[in-house]
Amino acid sequence: MKKLLAGALAAALCSAAQAQDKFEVKVAEFVGAQHFMSKWLVAWGEKLEKASSGRLTFKHFPGATMAPVPGHYDLAASGRAEVSWFLHGATPGRFPLTELTHLPYVVGSAEIGTKVINDPQLRGKYLDAEHRGVKVLLLLTHQPGNIHTAKKPVRATEDMRGLRLRPASPTIGSFITALGGTPVGISPADQLDAMQKGTLDGTFIDYGGAGIAFKMAGTIKHTTEMYSYVSSFGVGMNPAFYSRLPADLKKLLDESVKGVEKEVGMGWDALDDIGKKLLVDGGAEPVRLSAAEDAKFRKVGEQVTEARLKELEGKGLPARQAFAQIKSLSEKHAKDSRNFWK
Repeated sequence: MKKLLAGALAAALCSAAQAQDKFEVKVAEFVGAQHFMSKWLVAWGEKLEKASSGRLTFKHFPGATMAPVPGHYDLAASGRAEVSWFLHGATPGRFPLTELTHLPYVVGSAEIGTKVINDPQLRGKYLDAEHRGVKVLLLLTHQPGNIHTAKKPVRATEDMRGLRLRPASPTIGSFITALGGTPVGISPADQLDAMQKGTLDGTFIDYGGAGIAFKMAGTIKHTTEMYSYVSSFGVGMNPAFYSRLPADLKKLLDESVKGVEKEVGMGWDALDDIGKKLLVDGGAEPVRLSAAEDAKFRKVGEQVTEARLKELEGKGLPARQAFAQIKSLSEKHAKDSRNFWK
C-alpha cells in the first residue's frame, strides 16, 4: 500500500512539474516578417503564450533564415524547428494528391481553397498521409493567380505562344506548355530581375505576391486576370516535440487551429486588392479575357487536369477520387465564400 501511495505521489509530482515546464517553439517562415502569413503566425504564437501563461514561448525565423524554401518541411520533420510554414510546390512530387489543388481552375479564392484543403474527410482519407514526419496544424492556399507580363499583353490563348513564363508550380508549368509557352524554372526571388533583364517575359503569380512580396510595380505592364490557379502551403509541427507536451498544452495547440480557415483565407484574399493597386499605380494594365477566350483557357486547363490524373493513376494513386472530392468541396464552399470568378 505504501509503495502504491509513493508511486502515485511521485507521478503526481512529476505531472505537476511537467505542467510548469516551459517549452520554446522555434517557428520557421520562408517569407519576410511583413508578409500576412508571417504576421498571422506571430499573432497565433502570442495568443498561445498568453493562454499558456508563458509556458509556451515562440521565437520566429522569417525570410528563410533557417533553411532555403525547399528545406522548410524537413525543418519540422527533423526537429530543427518545432514549427515550420512550408510550400508544397517547393518539393515537387512529394505531395501529389495535395497538389491536385494546384490544377487550373479548381478553386476561386484563398477562402475557398483553405476550407477545401482542411476538410477533415479529405485530409483523413488522402492528404494527411502525404505529410509523413510532421503533425499538420493547418493547410492553406493563397488567392488565385494571374499572368503578369513585362511587355506583351496576353488577351487570347494565341498570345501565349513563345512566351517565357515562370510557373508557380510544376503543375502550372504543364499549363504553360499546353498553351504554347515555355515554362522557366527560376526561384521566386529571381523572377523580377529576370523580367527586367528580358530573359523572362512574365510570371504566373497572385496580385499580392507580385505587388507586395516581390515589388514588381513598374516592371509589370500587363496582368491577365484569369484567377486560374492556387498554390498550397502547410504549417507543421515536429511530432516528437508535440508528444513531449503535457495534455493541457496539446489541447491548447489543437484548439488554436480549429475554425481558422475563413480567417486565414480572407487574409490572403485581401492581399489581392492591395497588390493590384500597387501594380496599377506602377503602370500595369489589368486585362480581362472575353468569355470566348476564358472558355479556351479553361478547356486547356481541363486537358492538363486529365493528363495529370491519368499520370497519377498510372502510379497507383487514387487521384481521380481525391480530385472529385476536391471539386465537390470547392463548389460547396463557393456558395458562402469570396469567389474571384464571379
